[in-house]
Amino acid sequence: MLILGGPGSHEGHEEEGHPERPERVTAVLAGVGDLDLAGDLVRVEAREATRAELIAVHDGAYLDELGAFCYGGGGDIDEDTYATYDSYSIARATAGSGLAVVDELRRRDAGVGLVVTRPPGHHALAGRAMGFCLLNNVAVAAAHLAAAGERVAIIDFDVHHGNGTQEIFWNDPRVLYVSSHQVPLFPGSGMSKEVGGPDALGATCNLPLPAGATGDVVARAYEEIAAPVLDSFAPSWVLVSAGFDAHRSDPLADLALTSGDFGALSHFAAQFTPQPGRLAFFLEGGYNLQALRASITDTLARALGEDRASEPPSSGGPGHDAVVRSAALRAAALEAAHDTKGTP
Repeated sequence: MLILGGPGSHEGHEEEGHPERPERVTAVLAGVGDLDLAGDLVRVEAREATRAELIAVHDGAYLDELGAFCYGGGGDIDEDTYATYDSYSIARATAGSGLAVVDELRRRDAGVGLVVTRPPGHHALAGRAMGFCLLNNVAVAAAHLAAAGERVAIIDFDVHHGNGTQEIFWNDPRVLYVSSHQVPLFPGSGMSKEVGGPDALGATCNLPLPAGATGDVVARAYEEIAAPVLDSFAPSWVLVSAGFDAHRSDPLADLALTSGDFGALSHFAAQFTPQPGRLAFFLEGGYNLQALRASITDTLARALGEDRASEPPSSGGPGHDAVVRSAALRAAALEAAHDTKGTP
């Protein structure tokens, strides 16, 4: 069963020529349609996230400034990020849709969630929009679950590092953040030595990858570095920042994954859910519409237990040495942090 959420309309948040455009939603919904779920597809009604729900991860002053900016007509926030008159209400509804999906999963104890989040969210900092992102959708949902006593793992396989999500939960032991991403690339963060704050050492786990890395390299990074961290953390929920711009056809980056590789990543994430109804995917990047459609289909198919792929997994690219180096750098950073923490 797929629990599908997202604002009723994403129209109104758009800028001519920008890669983050409403047609992405059409591609995602086409990918869902390719699954032929019929009665196993449940749509949840969108609602706007409340100020209290947003302020759990965002500064109140920032929310006020963003709302005023949008209702004043919007414009370019930075060279990558824009907002229109409708963007704040759409972003609030997008964040609220994530909350509605996780609440429906929790009520049913069944299914897998998909939140069609547009604008995306994982670059949004507590007090700043950036990287196409206005509100951090997955962070709002994770904070909501953590406040209810859940242990939440966020797995982020977008090609760009989710610097906003990392910042928000840097020192929060209730939330584990795992990210694979291309380095060097925007936003310039996500190094292996970034392992979390003093109260959450080890609860940040970065898997930087070189340009051209293929699915076998990504799988090795997750199995050798992330899997032990996830096992030790023992999440009660897994939320996935599902960006598909690591696909080999995407115009904004240089990893070489296929839709089949995203299916394998979906299967990996599902292994760490303790029971049905505890896995939800939040759309992040992905700007080639055909690749996005196929990747959504393969990702959800594997999460729902189907062993199929539109494209076979990829292999043969560079990066195996980077995985070995990442493991060593992470171990050294944790050792140094523990030594510093233990110093009077």
